[in-house]
Amino acid sequence: MHRSEYGDLAAFLTVAEEGSFTRAAAQLGTSQSALSHTVRRLEERLGLRLLSRTTRNISMTEAGAKLYAALAPAFDDIRGSLAALDELREKPAGTIRITSSRSASDAILMPAARKLMADYPDLNIEISIDQRLTDIVGDGFDAGIRLGEQVEKDMIAVRISPDLRMAVVGSPGYFEVHPKPKTPHDLTGHNCINLRLPTKGGLYAWEFEKNGRPLNVRVEGQFTCNDVLLIINAASNGLGLACLPDDMVKDPICAGQLVRVLEDWCPPFPGYHLYYPSRRQHSAAFTLFIEALRWRGPRDFPLAAETRA
Repeated sequence: MHRSEYGDLAAFLTVAEEGSFTRAAAQLGTSQSALSHTVRRLEERLGLRLLSRTTRNISMTEAGAKLYAALAPAFDDIRGSLAALDELREKPAGTIRITSSRSASDAILMPAARKLMADYPDLNIEISIDQRLTDIVGDGFDAGIRLGEQVEKDMIAVRISPDLRMAVVGSPGYFEVHPKPKTPHDLTGHNCINLRLPTKGGLYAWEFEKNGRPLNVRVEGQFTCNDVLLIINAASNGLGLACLPDDMVKDPICAGQLVRVLEDWCPPFPGYHLYYPSRRQHSAAFTLFIEALRWRGPRDFPLAAETRA
């Protein structure tokens, strides 16, 4: 059977079910004259009259009724199969590959991922921990999580955390020996722990701002490391001062292991964002993943809009 004949049969079936060329044409998105021509072509090909047309109504002939009885169950099966495929397409399933920093993964990604995987057994999530700014397209990731200011301009970014601030911290034992700095200039007299950046290998310059005036300070100290957890451990054990995003040190601060200083010199900056390369049609799983991570305000929880980072 030629593929056009399936369309002709579907047209006849719709007219028979609606009992009207006008209603059937509206349902099929075509004109009444075109639909009438299609049914007439089917009748000519079969050599049988399928519909009796009067000025007031349409009824099936004996041949039309027999054809309808044969077609209706078959087309119902086809519609059911297509509906099942739609349901499968909309069912959250498959694998989502994400690259993320460890801090964002621990604080935001894993809590959401655990709940999603528990609620949707066919959903798989793969997380790659990497401090570098990964090429998510080239490396085959669906999305990445980084600080907002690190996201490339051509990416779609969805906020998944509130703004963050840098925190300069030291242990209570360290401050028993050294006075607390009152301004960033006082850091020259302190043993500071340097963070080796993962991208180009340079040292992070501590960034401050007050009254709209930025100030970057190159600090010096005995210890340098590219791992945040080791830096937190070193600072907690009195090795020197550290400067890290406040979400990374909030627990040791609350536990009394670290003390924060220079807080009035540390303005907020964009928090973590989920980023991906385009607004193409997403799978049900990825759409669900975005909504699970999307940050909502602390009070009335307005949806944060997708933005060009």
